[in-house]
Amino acid sequence: MSTYQLDITKEHCPMTFVKTKIQLSKLQPGDLLEVFLTEGEPLNNVPRSSKEQGYNVLEVSHVEGNIHKVLIQK
Repeated sequence: MSTYQLDITKEHCPMTFVKTKIQLSKLQPGDLLEVFLTEGEPLNNVPRSSKEQGYNVLEVSHVEGNIHKVLIQK
């Protein structure tokens, strides 16, 4: 199992989940993806959309300022 990182803090919806989904598609089952994003729409949409696509959202945590981390398992 490997852990990967994706920084989408400069992206805006709908590209936030598009980029997350593309990265997840490259991973092996069980791999983890740490997604760094901003609060608001990305923070609301990426975890929800990930769950809807069948991925496991293990953690949503505050990093600093308006930056948050979503830990997703494929």
